Amino acid sequence: MYDSRMDLTTEEMLLVNSEVEKRKRSLLVAYLLWFFLGAFGAHRFYFKKIGSGIAMVLLVVLTLGLGAFITGIWALVDAFLMPGWQQREVEQIERETIELLQTRSDRYTGF
Repeated sequence: MYDSRMDLTTEEMLLVNSEVEKRKRSLLVAYLLWFFLGAFGAHRFYFKKIGSGIAMVLLVVLTLGLGAFITGIWALVDAFLMPGWQQREVEQIERETIELLQTRSDRYTGF
């Protein structure tokens, strides 16, 4: 029934936007984690990138801190990637909410 956001009513669009605002991760929090704990990958854990977050922690710990140079560069690159991570998360939340609206609409209309 809904192919995109353009097919939604104003009320449904407000519901989708509300859901996005409730569920999306804050870029401010992400950048604070990045600034203070970036070499340890805290910002990656925040964005649910657990595997690479563990890799960053292990790189620092297992090299007795020398890996912090490598993870520091890695974290610097991440600073530019984080807005894209958030945007993909927003798009995912929108898709899930629209699918839920469609399922709900189908249930009440009998289709």
